[in-house]
Amino acid sequence: MVTPIYAGLLALLFVVLSARVIQMRVKAGVSLGTGDNRDLLRRQRVHGNFAEYVPFGLLLILLMELRGLPDWSLHALGVLLVTSRVLYMIALRGPKEVNKVRVAAMVCTFAVLVFGALGCLVPLGAAS
Repeated sequence: MVTPIYAGLLALLFVVLSARVIQMRVKAGVSLGTGDNRDLLRRQRVHGNFAEYVPFGLLLILLMELRGLPDWSLHALGVLLVTSRVLYMIALRGPKEVNKVRVAAMVCTFAVLVFGALGCLVPLGAAS
């Protein structure tokens, strides 16, 4: 099985992102919301964006795996999903909220969703 590899890697990354939010909450003395702290807001959005996109991406990869699509395609999407989430985290560390790295991260995330959707929708053997 391929999907558990990426689910495990992404779960570890999610824990790191969660710890970064907690760390900033403690530093800023904010227990709920952001308290107008831009660094906390950035960390919350990286964490939230991860929580919004990763489960659906993993679900699509799993469904493709259950359909019997080739392992290389599953690994390609898994690597792309992990890469996109790391890029997104890096992108929001800087002072600019919109930058090329953030755009690249979202393009990669959307590519996983689009190719995952197509992998679920296209009948097996249709490409032959």
